[in-house]
Amino acid sequence: MATTPGTPRLLRAMNDRAALDLLLSQGPLSRTTLGNLTGLSKPTASQLLARLEAARLVRPSGTTAGRPGPNAQLYEINGDIAYVGGLDVTPTRIRAAVADLTGNVVGHYELATPGRSAKGTVDRVVKAIEGAAGEAGLSRERLHRVSIGTPGGFDPTTGRLRYATHLPGWHAPHLLDELAATIAVPLEVENDVNLAAIAEQRIGHARQHGNFVLLWGEEGIGAAIVINGRLHRGATGGAGEVAFLPLPGTPLVRNVGRNNAGGFQELAGGEPVLELARSHGLKARTPEAAIALALQTEGAGDDVLNEFAHRLAVGLAAIVAVVDPELIVLAGGVITAGGERLRGLVQDELADLAVPRPQLLMTAISTDPVLSGALQSALSTTRDEVFDTAGPPIT
Repeated sequence: MATTPGTPRLLRAMNDRAALDLLLSQGPLSRTTLGNLTGLSKPTASQLLARLEAARLVRPSGTTAGRPGPNAQLYEINGDIAYVGGLDVTPTRIRAAVADLTGNVVGHYELATPGRSAKGTVDRVVKAIEGAAGEAGLSRERLHRVSIGTPGGFDPTTGRLRYATHLPGWHAPHLLDELAATIAVPLEVENDVNLAAIAEQRIGHARQHGNFVLLWGEEGIGAAIVINGRLHRGATGGAGEVAFLPLPGTPLVRNVGRNNAGGFQELAGGEPVLELARSHGLKARTPEAAIALALQTEGAGDDVLNEFAHRLAVGLAAIVAVVDPELIVLAGGVITAGGERLRGLVQDELADLAVPRPQLLMTAISTDPVLSGALQSALSTTRDEVFDTAGPPIT
């Protein structure tokens, strides 16, 4: 029977969800502390905790020993009630992790895939998931949901991967259906940079920002756009594929889909960064190493950093003119190699190129931002489903 606003059932559900959210963010908590934070009376807080413990959503977790007064029982979310999996897929490896409902990572696995053929994609994904689940002492069937991050984006109208011709094996027309059928748990597949933005939104700098852009710089340049708290994916999943953005300072690239490159990529992608460093006499094997070397080299290194900052700011100026975000998060190995010095240079240059002046921050997610985002995405949906209350969802 449907509830109506203000009924005891609806109020209990809202109180339950509020308590669960507090236990996730601040737990473990005592009955008294939980009552104070929610505004509930002691009897109501006691009934709430008894109800949640009976549903196995919370469990006792010690006492407040060492504090003045009698010891109080503490409660925490029962993380064992559900597990999720996350995958970060690149052309050379698949990195997987499993987390419990609290977000505690309990299993990792990495599968190298150098020079692989286009065949066997489903088997490799399953092997990575089972490897991470196995390290956690779980079977794949124990997972409540799996989230996979890949370059490019899957077109919602065709189900096929676009904007990532460099990822062999992921362009089959029915790949998503095959993955879902074989994995046999709820599955979501998302752009890798979008997942990095989800991590930033949930556990990083963007927690208090509804409108922000995450700029990702590694071998490729990409962006994630969040508007009013929601990821903007676009009609074909291509929102944020700023590598194809035509920009001054580089020849106009035509047939960008075939070439898998565009103006911003030709200006600030991994290979152009290496070429920039070499043109100033700095030799390195990777773009990240080139930027790190520039930080340590007076003169030539300063020139490299100034030019790289200018190139990033040129692309950001175009994005800012359209989106007008309040925050820009700089992420990806090549950009973060420049640290706070590069961030400051980009901030100053962008101030001269754009009317809006959003705050620029280096990412707060220092390890596996795509994998962190995949887990956070899967956890968000799973918590809503497991908690099954009428309270506000975790966003």
